[in-house]
Amino acid sequence: MNAGWRWLTDGSHWTGADGVWTRLGEHLWYTLLALVIAAVIALPIGALIGHTGKGTALVTGLANALRAIPTFGLLILLALYGLTNLRGEFALLGPTIVVLVILAIPPILSNTYAGIAAVDPAVRDAAKGMGMTGRGALFRVELPLALPLILSGLRSAFLQVVATATIAAFVSLGGFGRYVVDGLAQQDYAKVVGGAVLVALLAIIGDRLIALVGHFVVSPGLTGRRVSGRATTADLVVPAESDKPQDSEAAVLRTVDAGGKH
Repeated sequence: MNAGWRWLTDGSHWTGADGVWTRLGEHLWYTLLALVIAAVIALPIGALIGHTGKGTALVTGLANALRAIPTFGLLILLALYGLTNLRGEFALLGPTIVVLVILAIPPILSNTYAGIAAVDPAVRDAAKGMGMTGRGALFRVELPLALPLILSGLRSAFLQVVATATIAAFVSLGGFGRYVVDGLAQQDYAKVVGGAVLVALLAIIGDRLIALVGHFVVSPGLTGRRVSGRATTADLVVPAESDKPQDSEAAVLRTVDAGGKH
């Protein structure tokens, strides 16, 4: 670990084509591109299945099947196909992004479906009673209520993709995986430790940033945060019948009060 720390704190490792900042940009590019594509695919499908209640078995089976695919084996298979049938940088970048997208779809899909399916039926009925169409209820009621679970799925997908994006280095791409692969080949274990620490830090920081976004976009009523226009506890307490003065007590009070005026 000490050697890894010395490697990380060496300024020469942070600049240049193989520097940390360059590798960070590559790692983020692979991760965000895969997440955006996965969200575009999984969010509408999960919302539709959760709203209609149709295809539940299909989404469950699909999510489990995608999780069971061996990531590294699929990358090698697709990379061989890309080198034969594709051209330029896309020959290796395309297969890598496809693998990461397949990895990111299950948590986004299953959490979106589960979040919308868990909306209280009484809330749906109330939305319909207010004159909302099915689409209006989905976008104005169900999706906002399911947002905490949807963001949880995005966080899970982000963590998995950040960790797995290191495999891009095995097909001659960049990212933090470059330090791990090159360090192992050169027996430079300080470099390996430094690359692993950078991946872990990126995962933690990214997860906290998504959680921070969720703090502001999710309704305070769902997170338990206080809303503006504070109401004290006393304002919310309804006096019990036993606490109210009885007629006899009121009569006594009126008598005492009248006596005091004489």
